[in-house]
Amino acid sequence: MAGDLPEYYFRIRDNGAVLFKVDTENRQRRIELDEIATLNIRNGNIKPHGDHVLTAEETALIRDWMEQRSTQLARRDIDDIHRAVDHLNLTAHWAQTRATDADLDEVTDALLLAMHDLRSVLIKRKADRLIKGSKAAE
Repeated sequence: MAGDLPEYYFRIRDNGAVLFKVDTENRQRRIELDEIATLNIRNGNIKPHGDHVLTAEETALIRDWMEQRSTQLARRDIDDIHRAVDHLNLTAHWAQTRATDADLDEVTDALLLAMHDLRSVLIKRKADRLIKGSKAAE
């Protein structure tokens, strides 16, 4: 089993991860995780843990992981938005076919405000893109 384990392990956390070196070469033949760095995807910071000095290989591994993780999170964001569109459609169907007056009283104001806010943001952003596009065409 020890031969199948990766040399490094990333423990995901908010805004990044903690990097551990996997150690199986000890007297007890246990798997030990030695913390070697903390990384923050949002600001790109990499902080070695304790007295550990990151090797060029470890730094490259971290940078590669951060790039892959950022790409993965961006894909998830878009997927979440597509799901939100599906939920809006399902909500419209629910409101039209199954919602009671009491159900609608409970959610109508919150939904209307959220949809108004979203509509305002989308319209502003679309207008900005159109203006930028027309200036680029000139």
